[in-house]
Amino acid sequence: MSNHIENGQVRVLGIDLGKSVFQLHGVDARGKSVLKQRLKRDKLLEFMAQLPPCLVGMEASSGAHHWARKFQGYGHEVRLMAPQYVKPYVKRHKNDSVDAEAICEAVQRPNMRFVGIKSVAQQEILALHRVRSLAVKNRTALVNQIRGLLAEYGIVFPKSIKQARRAIVLILSDESSEMSANFRVILEDERDELAHLDERIGKYEREIEALAKAEPQCRLLMTIPGVGPITATALLASVGDVRAFKNGRELSAWIGLVPNQHSTGGKAWLTGISKRGNGYLRTLLIHGARAALRVCENKPDRRSQWAVSVSERRGANRAVVALANRMARSAWAMLVKQEAYGDSAAV
Repeated sequence: MSNHIENGQVRVLGIDLGKSVFQLHGVDARGKSVLKQRLKRDKLLEFMAQLPPCLVGMEASSGAHHWARKFQGYGHEVRLMAPQYVKPYVKRHKNDSVDAEAICEAVQRPNMRFVGIKSVAQQEILALHRVRSLAVKNRTALVNQIRGLLAEYGIVFPKSIKQARRAIVLILSDESSEMSANFRVILEDERDELAHLDERIGKYEREIEALAKAEPQCRLLMTIPGVGPITATALLASVGDVRAFKNGRELSAWIGLVPNQHSTGGKAWLTGISKRGNGYLRTLLIHGARAALRVCENKPDRRSQWAVSVSERRGANRAVVALANRMARSAWAMLVKQEAYGDSAAV
């Protein structure tokens, strides 16, 4: 270990993460470079355990949360940043050494936005969401394939998973169709695969529902119209500490539910939503808002009447996004104040 490390001169350390090789760049209290080192995966933890506590910056990429938890256990202050916020600090052509230096520089900026470090429990919940999401995607692709195959025989049925299950049973039971025995075997395999995916998705959803019922904050969020167990657990696991956001508008902007702004010469233009941040969470909130908007006409409360008026003035799609925005802001207020849903929580 170098003298700079033994003397505790490294005050800020930037680490460019990789699969097997990690590049480190450290500076002292004056910002002077005192460490440039390349370490293999099996040597990184040993190095960090011997390094005196300092500020460690990393990009929020694959494995970053795991390393952050490990480094925190050694007494280091760890901060994660979105890669797009680090890119402006890259000075030269891209390589690991330059990236580590840029990370070291970016983590010291007073106005830098940091990513919350996720716990193991949060990552397990998000893993459950990811495998469910992939299973749903595969089921949709399978049904589309079945529709395409049957269309070659002049057989069509309405678009829905429920209609697909019903149609396959009826088609296989119809002996008068032109389908050969070989094609019937193929269709039976597709039917069995669809049943298997339905079983997997149902299992994941039951696990998510059990997690939501056991978590008081999830039960609190599920009082918001349009928020169910899937959205509530995804929101809590993705956001972590909601107090990292100053207000509900910051949370909504982080999810990507606010308009894109383009301003120049004192003139401002607002376009479609930014679609930045967590796309999965944004999708869940928009789907939930669309379901809630369908029943708003029958409700006399202020929020429902507001949503109906937006739909009449600006169209259903804009009303859905506006309602999803408001749901995110309400979720922030409820988690911060620990209050049940109501007009007082809708900010």
